[in-house]
Amino acid sequence: MSTVPHLETKSYDADSFATHALSSAENLSAVLDHTLLKPDATRTHVLQLCHEAAAHRFACAMVNPAWVSLAASALTGTGVAVGALVGFPLGATLSASKRDETTRVLKHGAHNIDMVMNVGLLKSGNAADYEAVRQDIRGVVELAHGAGAIVKVILETCLLSFEEKLRASELALSAGADFLQTSTGFATGGATVDDVALMRGVAGNRAGVKASGGIRSLADAAAMLHAGASRIGSSASVRIVSELTGDHNVTGSNANPGY
Repeated sequence: MSTVPHLETKSYDADSFATHALSSAENLSAVLDHTLLKPDATRTHVLQLCHEAAAHRFACAMVNPAWVSLAASALTGTGVAVGALVGFPLGATLSASKRDETTRVLKHGAHNIDMVMNVGLLKSGNAADYEAVRQDIRGVVELAHGAGAIVKVILETCLLSFEEKLRASELALSAGADFLQTSTGFATGGATVDDVALMRGVAGNRAGVKASGGIRSLADAAAMLHAGASRIGSSASVRIVSELTGDHNVTGSNANPGY
């Protein structure tokens, strides 16, 4: 008997969601996580990211943990959430470290937690390791949900086989993930239409799907939305929205490797 998790049968109308998201700059901005993860990002870069996130009303401003407090202060009163990475970019830190990092970024003002799954454990391929992956995620989810935050689990799909992608998605969902997410953007590849469609096929209406890694244009974003993404992570968010509005002179200031 196959051990591949079953696909979720509940329908999700990706085309309708995509059409709505692409119907206006406001709607598109609402599904974009504006991201700055490069290691040499400075205080000035982070503040610029927050300024852009507030001006465009992006879904959140996604930063590394050291900058969460600054971003939260800069975005106070704007209604734009702060997102933080946990276990980034490898996912191979101790579960206790992930929980500690989650607790700290929540206290500093994060409301979106993007955590990296332990890829090596998932690929080890036995029941005990699968359960360890689930508990690793569950520990972060419980803390985040207790603080009113959401969790997006980064599967790093470029490192997984088809069967591993299915299993990783099911484990993340069973652990309470709010979103399945494709990539860190720091491994061997980023988001693909096929991976987004696969993850949406598993998630159905149970959770969101976030496409991240290498999404640099409106065409890239549209393809991911039509494949089933309900959130897009990108450092090129300003450029993407400007393409929709026809203002091609606006590109933003934070384009960088990763996401």
